[in-house]
Amino acid sequence: MSKPTLYVKQGCPWCIDALTYFSAKGIDLEVIDVRTEPERMKELVEVSGQSMTPTFKHGDFMVADFDLEEFETALEKNLEARNNLKT
Repeated sequence: MSKPTLYVKQGCPWCIDALTYFSAKGIDLEVIDVRTEPERMKELVEVSGQSMTPTFKHGDFMVADFDLEEFETALEKNLEARNNLKT
């Protein structure tokens, strides 16, 4: 399976928290900043149906516009995603 993708916006405090979280967990991500790469915003909207960040996508598991508690709750409910991330 390919690397997880994290869509962020420069200066977004929740994005900074997410980047710190994934780094601490040792999870290798493709990080896409839709402010510095505005052409990727269309991709974010296509995969998530919205334009908010942070948005995490890995296979069929996607969490949009989350804080860390929301992400961990979503991950806890999805055994396959949890196993794929090995957190």
